[in-house]
Amino acid sequence: MAEEALAGVRVLDLTQGVAGPFCTRLLADYGAEVVKVEAPGEGDKTRHLGPFPGDISHPEKSGPFRYLNFNKKSITLDLRDPADAQRIRHLASEVDLLVESSRPGVLARYGLDYEGLQRVNPGLVMTSITDFGQDGPYRDYRSCHLVLSALGGLLFNNGYPERPPAQPPGWLCHYVVGTVAAAGALAALYH
Repeated sequence: MAEEALAGVRVLDLTQGVAGPFCTRLLADYGAEVVKVEAPGEGDKTRHLGPFPGDISHPEKSGPFRYLNFNKKSITLDLRDPADAQRIRHLASEVDLLVESSRPGVLARYGLDYEGLQRVNPGLVMTSITDFGQDGPYRDYRSCHLVLSALGGLLFNNGYPERPPAQPPGWLCHYVVGTVAAAGALAALYH
């Protein structure tokens, strides 16, 4: 078997939803070792998205969750617990890349933001996937698939000009974001 392009690259995945897990799925598919961290209890919100085998909802059998998190290792940690936050900090000290999708300021409250983690891993590359960034005038705004599709230009070729916007199918915008995030993370990593 040929050596994989990202063999030896270690990634800590603090994402949930579609865009972040797709980003880290791409990295895992190319050989990176990805460890996904989920909160206890509910876990990643995609665990509750169907389809499910036999249409019976079960967090271990979600088609989207299984697809987005294929090729990853998984652990359960609660960043609000000081011991678990310390464990995340320790994991971050040993990886090349951390990908996160928290609301602005959440990781900073626990000392797990870029500045805090750079103290334990000066070479850490961190990719943050949020609606409008971690800082700036729109950082606290929330978005949805339709708004992100409009802002990103995906609505340009959907629907008719004289009618209301037509949303792109499925989670297309989120998959595009995940792809671009993976490319950006790799560019930063190789820089």
